[in-house]
Amino acid sequence: MPLLLSLETSTHSFSCALHQDGKLVAFKESLENQTTASLLTVMIDQMFKDFGFQKDQLNAVIVAAGPGSYTGLRIGVATAKGICYALGVPLISVNTLRLMFRQFEDYSGFEMDESPALFCPMLDARRMEVYCSMYDSEGNVVLPTHAKVIDEGSFVEQLEERLVYFLGEGAKKCKGVIRHQNARFVSEIKPSASYLGVIGLEKFENNEFENTDHFEPFYLKDFLIKKPNLIS
Repeated sequence: MPLLLSLETSTHSFSCALHQDGKLVAFKESLENQTTASLLTVMIDQMFKDFGFQKDQLNAVIVAAGPGSYTGLRIGVATAKGICYALGVPLISVNTLRLMFRQFEDYSGFEMDESPALFCPMLDARRMEVYCSMYDSEGNVVLPTHAKVIDEGSFVEQLEERLVYFLGEGAKKCKGVIRHQNARFVSEIKPSASYLGVIGLEKFENNEFENTDHFEPFYLKDFLIKKPNLIS
C-alpha cells in the first residue's frame, strides 16, 4: 500500500496530506496569506508526528503544478523536489485546475456521469483575468489551461449549448459579468492536498513520474516585478 505525500500551494492558502492506498490518512491546512515559505516544511514535519508516520515510509511526493501563485508554486515544487532528493522517491505532478475539477466530482454528491454539463475551474489572476480550463463530465479537455480576461461574451459558445459550472475563487468575480442563463457558479471549490493523493495514486500505478532534476511549475505567465517609482 503506497504512502503518498501531497503538497498544494497554488493559492494564498496551502495544505499537505498523506494518502495510503488512495485513502486520506493525514491532512493539515493553513489559510494564512504569504506564509508558505516559513510554514510549509514545519507543517509537513508536524503532520508526520501528529499522525504517527515516518518520512522513510514514503513512496512518492505529489505536487500541484499550477497554474496559480508564482511564489506559492515555486515554494511547493522546491519543497517537493527536496523531499524527493532526500528520500530517493519519485515526483508526481497534477495540474491544479484538473485537481479542482476532480474535487467537484465529490461536491454535494453531484452526479457527473448523468450530467451533459461542462465544468470550468478558475483561479484568480488579478483584475478580470483568470487561469482556467474546461472539462466535460468524463474529464475530457474541452478547453486547455490558459489565461483569460473575462467579459460578457466569455464562453458564450459553450453556454449556448449546455450548462457550464464555473468553479473556484476565480468564478466568484465572474458572477457579475457572465450573466448567461446557463452559467452556474460554485466558488467554494478550492484546490486542496486532501484530493491530490487520489489522482496521484493513478499516476503512481502507471509510473507517470516527473524528471525531478528538470521539473518546473506550470506558471502559465512570466513573473513580473513592478519597478518602483523614483522620486527625484
